[in-house]
This record gives sequence, C-alpha cells and structure tokens, in this order.
Amino acid sequence: MLFVGPHQPYLSYVADVLPSLGEEGVRTCTLRDLVPEGADAAEETDPDVARLKADPRMVAAVEPAVALYEEPPSEALAVETAWADVRLSPHEWAEAFTAAEPGVPHNEAREAVWDALLDILADKVEVDDGERPALRTALGRSPALRDAVGGAWPLLEAHDLVGDLWTVPAYLRRCAPWLTPDEVRLLRRGTPDQAQRWTAADLPLLDAARRRLGDAGLSGRRRRREADAVRQRVQIQDAADRVLEAGVGDEYGLHMLRQGDLLDRLVDTDAVPETASDPLAGPFAHVVVDEAQELTDAEWSMLLDRCPSRSFTVVGDRAQARHGFAEPWTTRLGRLGLHARVATLTVNYRTPSEVMAEAEPVIRAVLPDANVPTSVRSSGVPVTHGAVGDLDDVVEQWLTEHDDGTACVIGASSSVPPTDAGGRVRVLTPATAKGLEFDLVVLVDPDAWDAVDRYVAMTRATRRLVVLGPRAGAG
Repeated sequence: MLFVGPHQPYLSYVADVLPSLGEEGVRTCTLRDLVPEGADAAEETDPDVARLKADPRMVAAVEPAVALYEEPPSEALAVETAWADVRLSPHEWAEAFTAAEPGVPHNEAREAVWDALLDILADKVEVDDGERPALRTALGRSPALRDAVGGAWPLLEAHDLVGDLWTVPAYLRRCAPWLTPDEVRLLRRGTPDQAQRWTAADLPLLDAARRRLGDAGLSGRRRRREADAVRQRVQIQDAADRVLEAGVGDEYGLHMLRQGDLLDRLVDTDAVPETASDPLAGPFAHVVVDEAQELTDAEWSMLLDRCPSRSFTVVGDRAQARHGFAEPWTTRLGRLGLHARVATLTVNYRTPSEVMAEAEPVIRAVLPDANVPTSVRSSGVPVTHGAVGDLDDVVEQWLTEHDDGTACVIGASSSVPPTDAGGRVRVLTPATAKGLEFDLVVLVDPDAWDAVDRYVAMTRATRRLVVLGPRAGAG
C-alpha cells in the first residue's frame, strides 16, 4: 500500500501513527518523491503555464513524443562482414521493430529490436552453426548498423525528452496538436538549460516519460552481468583444472566443477546488479491520498499508473483547495476513470467549537457551500487576538503553563521557533501545516493570506488559537 501526503512534516506524523495501528507494509511519500527531479523543482509561478501542464493531455503527449523515436528507417542499409555483404530492406527494418513487445519500455525494448535485426541479417549469410555466433558478433560491431539503430531507436532519458518538448516548437505541436500557437509560445523555453529548470508542474510529464522510456542503462548492465558471469566461470574452471592437474584436488570432488550445473551455482550473478530498485515505482494494491483536493488531473496520472487495481482511498476537502475546486468529487474522480463512493464528514472531533465559530465565517465568505463539519466538543478557551510583537510572550507563557503538548506558529518569517522548547514548537506555513494538528496554534498576520489559507491554518488547533495582527486586537 502507498500513502501519499502533502508534505514531509505530515509524512513524519503518519510514520509515527501507522505502526501503532499495526500497519507495517505501507510506503509513504509526497508527489515530489515519485520522481528524482521533485526535490529541487520550484513552484510554477505562471498560472497559465501551470494550467496547461495540469491537463492530462500533456501527460498523454509523452506517448507520441516517444513514438517518433521508434519509427523504422525508410531506406535500405548495407552491412559489410567478412563472410558477405548483406542488405537490410525497409520491410525488414519494420519487421525487426515489431519484435518489441507492447508495454515494454522504450529503452528496454531496444534490445529485442537489436536481436531481431541481427537474426534477420545473420539468416542472409550461409555459415555453419558453429560460425553463427561469430557472425552475429561481427554484425553487432558494424558501425553502419550501430549508427542506424542509434538514430532510429535511440536510448533516451526522460529529462531530455521533456526538455525537447519545451525547446522545439514543431516537436511540441506534433505531440500536442490541440495547443494553440499562443499556447506553444507560452510553454516554450529558449535553451535546454532553461527547459530543465523544472517546476512542480513538470513532474507528471517527467514521471510519464521515465515510465514510458524505462532504464537507459539496463541493457549495458545486462551485458556486463553476462560478461562477468563468463569471466567467473573461466576463472573457477581454470583454478579447478590447475589443482586437478597437480593431482591434489580429486579427493575433494573438484572434478565436479567440470559439470556445468555445479559451476553455474558457484557464479555470483549479483556481482553486477541488473537494475536499481525503485520502491515507489509500484504497482501498489491500494493507494491512500490525503489532501487530495490539491492534485491536478496530471498529478493524478502519476498515482493511477502505480495502481492498476484502481483501489483508492481519497481524503480531501474542497474548502481547503488552494487553487480552487469547483466540481463535485464524483465528477472530478469520474473524469479520471475512478468510480467514487463519497462519504461526507459532518462531525469535527479535532477542532473545538470556539475555533470553528471564527473559522467558519472565513471560508463561507468565499465558498458559501463549503462543507464545514460541526464541532462536538468545547475547549472552554476562547480565541484570543493580539499584536505580532506578542509572539514570544504567547509561546513562552503557553510552554510555562503546559508540560506537554505541541504548538505551531504559522506565518512567522523565521523558520526557527521563537523559544527553545525542546522540539515542542514548530514554525510552518499554511501549506506545510495542512493535515497536521497542534494543541496551540498561533497565526502571525493572517490578513495577508487568502481565505483558504486562513481557514486551513485556524483549523489546525485542537485546544487554543491565538491570532496576531499588525496591531493589538487585529484579525
């Protein structure tokens, strides 16, 4: 099972909770963790670019982008060998390209295409069976053949493929024909370096490209693995032969090393790893997505590809969507191919009624139909207001009065807690506070935020909320 959360502080919280519930076989991640570029990707600042890249059609454009690198040559190729010169016709090129099984990633399918080409060419030369391996080796070393295959079915990297979409307008127009000329210009980046300054909006395309292309180094590692196995066999056999020739090894059964089965068992096939393991590649039997209201349709594709069963638990609040969420969940998920059964939260166990009394009008002002659950408990502590300068005093007083519990300052300019509290005080933004809860929440100048961020930040409090504005009594 995969658990997808909004940010690392929330995943740390989940990592503490899941073992106590008896759940051990769960991997946790954010969307950024699914691709190597996610850690350094900036936020997309242009809303129009973000909108275009959030369209799942852009993710689908990866397929025709790769397909352009899987088209057989339309011209014949002459290949010279010591046995005979052979010719590869356009029809035979096309035949070899069909050797790639559907669903096999591009880079990994190249090996099947290569083997098929060698077979086609070798069949044209009359040689004894014993000479055929040498013939295939010679064909495989042909510069003309290697160059032709390198151009027709090259090894590709995801960052280069996506970067080319943003730097070559004709390539983008062909792969995404629905884009208008103005939209193509909007997405264009002038140089490869500029194109690969990734933003979060690029991550779904990079993920799709990586999954479609596969590992560019896999075939090379396999060849090294096979060569290493041959080398080990020769070394073991030579060592056994020397001992047996000296007449001192037979009593230990070393003659059995001349039998292939035992020799194969002694070869360390893991000396050269075949492929690096990606624990987040899937497939997963079930995926839990929290704060799901923030996901774009393109980001959803990253999760759908990892869960063939389409078994999801989706947790989200439309009222907390930072970029808006106008449609019902059934419509949103149905567009993605998920048939949803919706359960609406009506009871609020976390936030006391005193806090919700102030938080509800904030969100209702911009989303009158927001689902605001009813708090079932009262803390007896009213929401208090003060000035930003009161921050240190508020936190220190709370720490003095409470030996346990946690506090969070949301919106302070510094990431360092205002007092040394042994890790009991966090400083977060409204975005990084999502999904978390604290005994005390202090908001610093929340009037500078939009209504959704204010509502999210206010509802993190389980006991007490303090609102600090530019002057005493603000907020």
